[in-house]
Amino acid sequence: MKTHAQAVVIGGGVIGCSILYHLTKLGWSDVVLLERDELTSGSTWHAAANIHGLHDSANISRLQHYTMTLYNSLEEETGQSCGVFQPGSLYLAQTENREHQLRLQAAKARLYGMNFHEITRDEAERLHPLVNFDGIRCIMWEPDGGNVDPSGVTNAYAAGARQKGAEINRFTPVTGTEQQPDGTWIVRTPKGDIRTRWVINAGGLWGREVAALAGIKVPLQPTEHQYFVTETIAEIAAMDRRLPSVADRDGEYYLRQEGKGLLIGAYEQDMKFWAEEGTPLDFAHELFADDLDRIMENVMRAMDRVPLAAEAGVKRVINGPMIWSPDSNVILGPVPELKNYFMCGGIIPGFSQSAGMGLMVAQWITTGEMEYDMFAWDIARFGLWANDKAFVKAKVQDQYAHRFAIHYPNEERSAGRPLRTRPVYARQKELGAVFGLNYGWEHSLWYADTPGTVDTNGFTRQNWWGPVGEECKMLRERAGIIDISNFAKYRVKGPGAEDWLNAVFANRMPGAVGRSCLTPLIGVRGGIAGDATVTRLAEDEFWVISSGMAERYHKRFFDVVPLPDGTTFESLTEAVCGFNVAGPKSREMLQGLTNASLATQDFAFMRSQRITLGGVACVALRVSFTGDLGWELHCAMEDQAQLYDALLEAGKEVGAGSVGSRALMSMRIEKGYGSWSREYSPEYWPQEVGLAGLCKMDKDFLNKAAAQEVLARDPRETLVLLHLDEADVSASNADATGGEPIMKDGKGVGRVTSGSYGYSVGMSLALGYVKGAAPGDGVEVMVLGRPHRARILHEPPFDPSGARLRA
Repeated sequence: MKTHAQAVVIGGGVIGCSILYHLTKLGWSDVVLLERDELTSGSTWHAAANIHGLHDSANISRLQHYTMTLYNSLEEETGQSCGVFQPGSLYLAQTENREHQLRLQAAKARLYGMNFHEITRDEAERLHPLVNFDGIRCIMWEPDGGNVDPSGVTNAYAAGARQKGAEINRFTPVTGTEQQPDGTWIVRTPKGDIRTRWVINAGGLWGREVAALAGIKVPLQPTEHQYFVTETIAEIAAMDRRLPSVADRDGEYYLRQEGKGLLIGAYEQDMKFWAEEGTPLDFAHELFADDLDRIMENVMRAMDRVPLAAEAGVKRVINGPMIWSPDSNVILGPVPELKNYFMCGGIIPGFSQSAGMGLMVAQWITTGEMEYDMFAWDIARFGLWANDKAFVKAKVQDQYAHRFAIHYPNEERSAGRPLRTRPVYARQKELGAVFGLNYGWEHSLWYADTPGTVDTNGFTRQNWWGPVGEECKMLRERAGIIDISNFAKYRVKGPGAEDWLNAVFANRMPGAVGRSCLTPLIGVRGGIAGDATVTRLAEDEFWVISSGMAERYHKRFFDVVPLPDGTTFESLTEAVCGFNVAGPKSREMLQGLTNASLATQDFAFMRSQRITLGGVACVALRVSFTGDLGWELHCAMEDQAQLYDALLEAGKEVGAGSVGSRALMSMRIEKGYGSWSREYSPEYWPQEVGLAGLCKMDKDFLNKAAAQEVLARDPRETLVLLHLDEADVSASNADATGGEPIMKDGKGVGRVTSGSYGYSVGMSLALGYVKGAAPGDGVEVMVLGRPHRARILHEPPFDPSGARLRA
């Protein structure tokens, strides 16, 4: 066994072997995989191994498409059969909302060149004559859908990796992972130790235990999961072809051919946890006792859909473990608190995502960044707060029981909440706040007339649409109070603070006390890894305000540049809360609470001061994400309730009140403002998002060389603001929300990143990226998967000159 390697992969399931294979494919041949038992032990060997290409996330769809298309070439490359069956998949919609979801996915497939389209009932019956299609509103066809052999795929990845120089050691459990002072790791095993630069935890069911060896926790929890295979069905045995699989997700089961019978599996409401205190180390290829009664409701729905299944006996039952994250997405990426420790765990659709996941891991490790924005998979989307055991169990239970439920735009699930609240939570609740979850925190989305109201969910306008409009109207006509405590806040203090910030961010830091600037943070490939407002509060003190959900993600960038001697970096996100008070009467409303002059000549746009407001010490910034006259007011968490009460009382004098984040979303889109993880991500170049002017190329900053390289190129696409035709929007009763394809002359030219109704301008609006289209052009936005006429605007419809913002 090797004693040194570029990377050590721990875990010999399909994901670990895919990572190993893709590392070698990208040129790293000095790599090792360690497996405690045999390859495929744990969850891999008993997986149903279905494969499908489409996902609600466009980037995950891309990676699933890559995975499906790789399997055949992997067979050719390695000589190892992957057991690929691709008779196609039928996707059924029993409800209007499922129809909306499938039509939107079909529109995305058209944009990205994937094969997924609607067919008639007659066509579906020819493809699968055993299915009863009664009650089905819409049928989609994916010709490349099917399944693979779990063992074959895993061993094909392993063979391909070995051919390129990788070493695989079976029956080699890892007993320790110890980081050395130089940042390398020693991986300890009974067969000897390996020194490596990178440790990759692909431990699957043992991901928690492997992580614990490095002193970290990850929010994962295994469950039981069952499917069964029927005896031979004569009608299937008589066929000269393989039947397509059936995705009837409204029925909450999955169904496909297996041998000459059927395989039926379910995600039942009465789910069952396993190994809550840790996965047994002697577990390998075991299964649990059959418990078909637990999934019988789902099975009966499957048998109603394929009546012949009810006549067949059960040949075998598979009841095995799988391990989940709180949102059922993989937990992937370098652990921000460690150096060169990569986590990849909690994978559910492993055989649909294995190649894409392996490629992303290999890209990140070998180049420092993935080609796609995969924050939906990034371990950094969860803070350390997510390791709360009750939270993880509640979320996993909810995800398992609703595995096939539709994830609606703006949907907020209540399981495991509240987890983290701020002092004004109860007061906001009394005022009718409907809450969402942001990086573990409860935050107000909108305010209902009746406290205790909850969101309704769907693709069309929901119960919050009207009240959000009233909040926007209040703020635009008078003033509004928005809780912005979710923003990430950092303090950089000391003699080297300015130099450090200039070395991290692309813009030049403000030179005068009381000045602020907007600045991009550049990614490894030259894209927009983040954006921030930086304020100089003193000669040696700066505040940085950025996206709260990205705090752990951005830690990776901040940690790259060493702090100068005597300079400190401190997160204030938990210690400091804040409100944005905005609107034409916001100055009048606030002036009565402070002795500081808020007049324009004394407190201009993009300026800051320390002031006392309502008896509370605040850092006040003259900025507003609403695009209106306003101030951000940041105070100590213990003073938040006092400040809120003072603002509410002062607001009565001008007819102002609380405004939620959905209204803020509407107003920032009216101004064409981008938002991190929507319009801003490492995928997009500065000139594509309109931030090139904030990259000061006459100074050094993090990843400047990458920025220079991309800025020398023409933009691949451009961020634009679109106005959707009112007649089309009214007919569908739906606005764009994000992800909808943009078409021009029948061809895909882009996709929506954010959408909302602009209440104060009376327009349904969307931000998105396009190529081959320009301001003034007519296009079509595929809202609900159907074309809605739209026009690209020349300028934002609200206050395009910024006069109100600077008033």
